[in-house]
Amino acid sequence: MTTALCYSHSVYKFSPNTSHSPTQPEFQFLRKKLLQKNNNNNMGDLGTSEPKPKFLCLHGFRTSGEIMKKQIGKWPASVLDKLDLVFLDAPFPCGGKSDVEGIFDPPYYEWFQFEKDFMEYRNLDKCLEYIEESMLKLGPFDGLVGFSQGAILSGALLGMQSKGVALTKVPKIKFLIVISGAMFKTQALIEESYASQIKFPSLHFLGEADFLRPYGTKLLEYFVDPFVIHHPKGHTVPRLDEKSLEIMNSFLEKIQNTLSCEDGLTNGEEEKEEAVL
Repeated sequence: MTTALCYSHSVYKFSPNTSHSPTQPEFQFLRKKLLQKNNNNNMGDLGTSEPKPKFLCLHGFRTSGEIMKKQIGKWPASVLDKLDLVFLDAPFPCGGKSDVEGIFDPPYYEWFQFEKDFMEYRNLDKCLEYIEESMLKLGPFDGLVGFSQGAILSGALLGMQSKGVALTKVPKIKFLIVISGAMFKTQALIEESYASQIKFPSLHFLGEADFLRPYGTKLLEYFVDPFVIHHPKGHTVPRLDEKSLEIMNSFLEKIQNTLSCEDGLTNGEEEKEEAVL
């Protein structure tokens, strides 16, 4: 039986949503205005507030956006308060038993279907279309967070977007968090997803007891200077211990430095335009 795409799934957020989807130039302009607004609202503070980077979160196989929100909710507020997280349900209803039954309540969803050897994928094109449409509706987004099946997608989407085979209608994704990730295995998808190294900041979680650990380790080869958190758990979203939190904070600092540089370049271009006028 063929499953139809469903566009009425819930979206779960830690912070308020926006209904407008600006283009890349509009995105930079809105980021600048938001930064100015935050500065004006916090003139009595010793420091200045910065706009939160916005991440689209892609959950694991046969779970949901609400479940991933609970999983990531284990992270400390000092991390969550620095991110604007949007949790999206996958487009396809669960086609079989979920491993989280009895732990988390249904409904459950899946991003695409695959054979046991992971060499055949079904409905992947529809999945990519659904993600792009969701990003247009809920974005713009700075980055992606993926767990398990969502991490496989997230780890491939930056390369696909760079090659122009996916996410062509949305601003470039610049940051990535991969939790229990792996790689697509077919040659065609490898060429589309991992043709060149990704230079954007990325953070990867590798569990000592995770069955996907070897594949997540292989994925690291396609990223330049990735941040890596090693933890003793299995296939899960782990809590952040002292060492993990230090690495996470370094990654978040890298994100803010990158965004600050972009804002500086945008301001410089605007000043040149004003000088010409």
